[in-house]
Formats: sequence, structure tokens, C-alpha cells
Amino acid sequence: MSQIILLSGKTLKIRVIVSSAIVLAVTTLAESQTTPPPSALINQRSQETLEAARAASPHTSDSTYAYFQEEAEAFLESATEIIWDPSTPRSPTSKTSWGDPDIAGYWLNVAYTPLERSEENINKPFYTREEAISAFVHRATQDASVDPATVHYDWTEFGMDNWQSPIRPNRRTSLITNPLNGRVPKLTPEGQTRHEAQARRHTLESRGLYERCIQGNQGPPGIPFVQNIGQSQIIQTPNHVILITQANSDVRIFHLNGSNHAPETVRSYLGDSRGHWENNTLVVETTNFHKNRKWNGSSEGLQLEERFTRIDDQTLLYEATLTDPSTWETPWSIEVPWPMMDSPGWLFEFACHEQNYGIINVLRGARTRAAEYQAAQKIESR
Repeated sequence: MSQIILLSGKTLKIRVIVSSAIVLAVTTLAESQTTPPPSALINQRSQETLEAARAASPHTSDSTYAYFQEEAEAFLESATEIIWDPSTPRSPTSKTSWGDPDIAGYWLNVAYTPLERSEENINKPFYTREEAISAFVHRATQDASVDPATVHYDWTEFGMDNWQSPIRPNRRTSLITNPLNGRVPKLTPEGQTRHEAQARRHTLESRGLYERCIQGNQGPPGIPFVQNIGQSQIIQTPNHVILITQANSDVRIFHLNGSNHAPETVRSYLGDSRGHWENNTLVVETTNFHKNRKWNGSSEGLQLEERFTRIDDQTLLYEATLTDPSTWETPWSIEVPWPMMDSPGWLFEFACHEQNYGIINVLRGARTRAAEYQAAQKIESR
């Protein structure tokens, strides 16, 4: 994978190729090593490091925004003309040549709306239109004003910042629609144990499948991740709907023939999906998740219902309900309006593979912190 570093408004691309031998050496684990808590793997001097980086940078957030100001202001003027309001009447749905609702096309799973409602909005499920625009402008302006101390890929070079997409303001104050407080339900004791066990540590196995370039980050369910990388393509036939996501080029096939789910012994990271139409909505039920899948502490018994509804020419409404009694005390649901990608639509290449050198550096840093933690523990025990 290429690493892109922002330098005085320019980008420097460095491609590093790592041999299989180095990857093998990094993935070798010491089973007898004491596992430190995730908090011990964090650089405790990170704030000091950030301040030093800001002081050394030739740019500030203000100067970064100034560089993109004309483009950003044009985006804000266009984006705020359309606001997602769940109460707005829906347009008639176009049909395929065989009569099903037409949901095919290229869509973006992006959002500035947080997954969970903030404490200040805990009893406020909806913004006013003016508040929705204000919150959107604030987030988009922050997005275009990158902190010069942040180490990241230069998404903007490829037009992949959220503010460079057809994203729009949302009257909802959280993506979670149920429970009514807009928060993820409390974990069960078993779910809490599983969630803690899935925390990222200093071993390769503890790292998520997306970080290891094995699976994408679009779930399921499809909760927006970071930046504008939620591109999806939907392909329809009379008997199947195919969903392809940009991240890791994951492919999900929704069978529409009324067949049963695969046997419980057949499991995968993406689960086993069956779909059917309810009026203008495609309803997809997914089960049979793999036990090694890591998704917010959920278990292999997760039952996922997703709903895809074409709202108008430019919007596909995505809804999902997660039911997993061994993980959460109650089911919970999300709603994300997917805007259609600007024409011509296509999926970006997913430049990630299992020899990605980034994971090597990440593990090297985590293992350094782990060694420091273990050394400190020995001193304290004397």
C-alpha cells in the first residue's frame, strides 16, 4: 500500500515492498508472553508528541482549509440544498424490466451523523433544518481543515474526503434509531467479555480483519467507517441481488429464490444471506457468521436484518437491525441514507493486501509498549 504524507500542500508517495520473510518474522508470536491491557499499548506521551508536530509543521488547520476553501465552499453550497428528513414523502420507485424495484447503481455509505447520540442531544432525536445544516457545515469544515499533526493517508488527493462526496445534512442526531435514546444497548456480561477479548493488542491475531487486509470494513452491517471509502455497487437479476463494497472488494450475494439458509456448520465472515421483497423494500436476512469475526463484540449467533429502499433518483435508504441476545441486552437499529455516487460511478481500487507493511509497523510499536509494560511490572513486583 502507498503511504501518502502531506508536505506543504504537496504529496509525497512512498511505496514500500515487504518480503514474505519479514512478514513471517513479524507474525511469529511468543505464546508465553504476558498480555498487557490495551491501555498499556498507547503512547502516554501522545499529546506532547502532537504538540511538537504542530509546532514543527509549516502549516496549520487554517492554512490547510485556505488551500481548499474555494472547493469546500462550493461543496457546502451544493450539499445544503438537500437535507435528509425521514418524514419527507417518498417518490414512486422505478422498476426493473422484470418488475422489481430498481436499486441497482453505485452508492455511498457515508455520514457525518454520529452512530450514537451525544449526551447533549440524548432526548433530541431530530435537529431542526437549521441545526442540521449548522452541524453539517461544522463537520465538513473540520474535515477540510486537517490537523497538520495527524498522520494519515491524504484522502483529498483522490477526492475521497467526505466533503468531496455527495454527502448531505441529516436531521437525525444519531444513526441509531432504536433504542429511542440513540445509543448502543448495554452489553451482556458475555458480550462484555467477548468485547474485551476482541480488543487490539500486540499480537497479529488480536488485530481486526480489516487492519489485516483480509476483509473490508463495511460489515455487515454497513455502518459508515472513516472518510469516503464506503463505495458500493449493487447489481440486480430476477433471482439475485449482488452487493460489492470497495473495501477489500467484498462481495455479498442475496438469494431471492426462497431457499433456506446454509447449514449452521457453513459459516463465513460475511455470513449467509437470503433476501425477499416487501413492497418497494429489499429485506435481507443474514446469519451463519464465523466465530472468528470481530464486530463490536458480537457473537456468531448474530441475526442481521437489512432493508434497502430506493427513496428517489439519488437516494437509497439503508436500514439494519441487529439481534444478538448473548451480546446486547436488546436489539438495535440504524438508518443511513446512501447518496448515489457522482456519474460516472465506479469503485476505487482497494490497495491493500496481507503483506501490507503498515501492520508490521503497528505491531512493532505495540510490542515495544508491551515490553515497557512488562518491564515496569517486574520492577513493581520486586
